[in-house]
Amino acid sequence: MEFVISHLSKSYGRHQVLSDVDFTFEEGKIYGLLGRNGAGKTTLFNCLNNDTEINSGKFFFKEGEKEEEVQADDIGYVLSTPTVPDFLTGREFIRFFIDIHSDKIKDPKTIDEYMDHVRIPEDTRDRLMKDYSHGTKNKMQMLINMIAAPRLMLLDEPLTSLDVVVAEEMKDILRSQKDGRILIFSTHLLDIALDLCDEIVLLNHGKLEVVDKNDLDNENFKTKIIEALKDADNS
Repeated sequence: MEFVISHLSKSYGRHQVLSDVDFTFEEGKIYGLLGRNGAGKTTLFNCLNNDTEINSGKFFFKEGEKEEEVQADDIGYVLSTPTVPDFLTGREFIRFFIDIHSDKIKDPKTIDEYMDHVRIPEDTRDRLMKDYSHGTKNKMQMLINMIAAPRLMLLDEPLTSLDVVVAEEMKDILRSQKDGRILIFSTHLLDIALDLCDEIVLLNHGKLEVVDKNDLDNENFKTKIIEALKDADNS
């Protein structure tokens, strides 16, 4: 399976954010989407999730020579600031999610098995999620995407504000989700991308460019990447 973005463009008025984005993502890999703040990473994700209308181009799944239109259930979107229903406990939230998706969940597990997998502490599972830490809320957001098992997961800087321990746990969780799907992990931190991702793609001036990890041994190439990752205010 492949996920293909073909000549996708998006502008807001005269401001061109994405310009003829053309790229093919392969199943079984985590792709690091690198770009400075303001480069258009979130805009790209919103376009792919159909939250934002594109100006031109298309995107689709490809199996062999067959093109398949993207359906809502095909994509999971993990935000940098997790959004969970604060009035539910963690256990209630997972039970509710399983109930409304029961006809689509393959190989269902118990609630505790799911929560064990993402290392939700047992003493927090029956507490209201409004009292959860940022990291635990992030794990809950990740968990419902794991249960839904979409073909494509969009991860918008989910590790940025996590402590070191939780960030390492989240990396392990993400690595466990590669089989049979595609993960695109957005970040402006080169070190995280190098540690976690199988391939690195740079979003710069509205276009995607493959970054060969071997090229990072070349000081000139690494300088180019760092320059591209500078904040918008400094670019």
